[in-house]
Amino acid sequence: MQFEVWAPQAGRVTLHCDGATRAMEQDPERAGWWAIDAEARDGTRYGFAVDEGPVRPDPRSRRQPDGPDGLSAVVDHGLHPWRAEWPGRPLPGAVLYELHVGTYTREGTLDAAAERLGHLAELGVTHVELMPLCPFPGRHGWGYEGVSLWAVHEPYGGPAALKRFVDRAHELGLGVVLDVVHNHLGPSGNYLPEFGPYFTDRHHTPWGTAVNLDAPGSDEVRAFLIGSALAWLRDYRVDGLRLDAVHALVDTRAVHFLEELSAAVDALATDAGRPLFLIAESDRNDPRLVTGREAGGLGLQAQWNDDFHHALHAALTGESQGYYADFARAPVGALAKTLTGGFFHDGTYSSFRGRRHGRPLDRSRIAAHRLLGYSQTHDQVGNRAQGDRLSAGLAPGLLACAAALVLTGPCTPMLFMGEEWAAGTPWQFFTDHTDPELAEAVRRGRRREFAAHGWAEEDVPDPQDPATRDRSCLDWTEPDSEHHARVLAWYRRLIALRHEQPDLTDPDLADIKVAHDEEARWLAFRRGDICVAVNLAKTTVGIPLGSRPAEILAAWEPVTPPDEEGVLQVPGECCVVVAQP
Repeated sequence: MQFEVWAPQAGRVTLHCDGATRAMEQDPERAGWWAIDAEARDGTRYGFAVDEGPVRPDPRSRRQPDGPDGLSAVVDHGLHPWRAEWPGRPLPGAVLYELHVGTYTREGTLDAAAERLGHLAELGVTHVELMPLCPFPGRHGWGYEGVSLWAVHEPYGGPAALKRFVDRAHELGLGVVLDVVHNHLGPSGNYLPEFGPYFTDRHHTPWGTAVNLDAPGSDEVRAFLIGSALAWLRDYRVDGLRLDAVHALVDTRAVHFLEELSAAVDALATDAGRPLFLIAESDRNDPRLVTGREAGGLGLQAQWNDDFHHALHAALTGESQGYYADFARAPVGALAKTLTGGFFHDGTYSSFRGRRHGRPLDRSRIAAHRLLGYSQTHDQVGNRAQGDRLSAGLAPGLLACAAALVLTGPCTPMLFMGEEWAAGTPWQFFTDHTDPELAEAVRRGRRREFAAHGWAEEDVPDPQDPATRDRSCLDWTEPDSEHHARVLAWYRRLIALRHEQPDLTDPDLADIKVAHDEEARWLAFRRGDICVAVNLAKTTVGIPLGSRPAEILAAWEPVTPPDEEGVLQVPGECCVVVAQP
């Protein structure tokens, strides 16, 4: 087989393969590339040395059997006998489920997670969104410090296990979305700078120097990132990618990296004959991200909508610290605005940022499914000092209200693993850094961050303590017990309604009508013939729905249909879904 590597500044590159060392030749057709033919098979270990330096893993390594610092291994993708015939599953009409492989089960592997996929098929979700799988130091971690963007973390099971997971998901009718991180790598095990200008000091991000998307050499860096993205979709038959923090992808070129990536994914979808999509995480509130390329946008299919989350969280909890301050002044009204306009900050002043933020979203051009709505995510739970879920502080009725707003609202819903049964386990920040200095720096940094918000040092879990990860594993004995079973049944009913009622997947944001009372803490919205009434107060309120005949489709507590004047009496901390044809 041919081994190749991009090392544009090197004077000599050698291949170290199966114990032998061979000098590589410069490719006359591609500037900066080195290549050589050598005997190899699936599993063959190899690495490259630049200018007599240490042997390093392949930047495009498909497998790292010994972790980020070890040799690479050849992967023959043709050896996997795919079982499922899969036509694909598009994003419109989807219900996503964010899952962390290392804590979804106590075993923390892809094979163990695959055994629990039947639960998700019964729940009614359509896609599993896996948190990052690229190799990172140690065994356990969130995955956002990955370094080999084409490989699968070995303790999770490596490449073969991911293929088995995808196969099982597809057999059950579930699509698979993978979270990928292009905005930074490492830092541990990141040897890319030894090969070429993968990073640039022209721009800086919260993680240091930026990935090189616009400086000299950036053509190859962009190709590197796009190639890895297409590999997940092609070689592993993944259905979509979630792109982490795209606002940190600094690119001053006329054709933005994201536009180039979206064009490449669309072309692959055409060749593969199945839908493929990209979902971005962005804090810019810029609708151009999800506007088609033909209309001057970047062409991504969807983005996370943190404004909806922040408004909902503030309304449920009353929290007002940090970025919740902008939403806490009138949280029910903020929630109403996101249900109709998508963004809360659409050019409005943000006290958290000290400036205006966002851009208006054209409801006549952008479909509702292009925004993802959620009450909890790995970020919003795990980046709290103790990783406490909403279930740790809210009554089941308010959890039911949150579920109703997410699962019947206009955004594409996304759940965070375990929320469907009000999991009693936290989800905390944990690491397993093998570098003692880095481990201590992370530990100190975490405690210093929360000390600034009034947390005592001893109350912030040690990320490096194995018990922190263990506490974060889901407890699979919970779903059948006590209030957990009731919450789970409620989620199943709401998801079933979303699939059964076409109005609940109507993409027209402009057609949604909302009424609310900030002081009384109730909100109601209408989508076609479906009306959803939510009472966040502790006492019963009368919510006017209009005089049309009504059928109760779902209610957290027993309710009677609206009276002759169309007023629905909703008990405290309760939500109701009503059909009014």
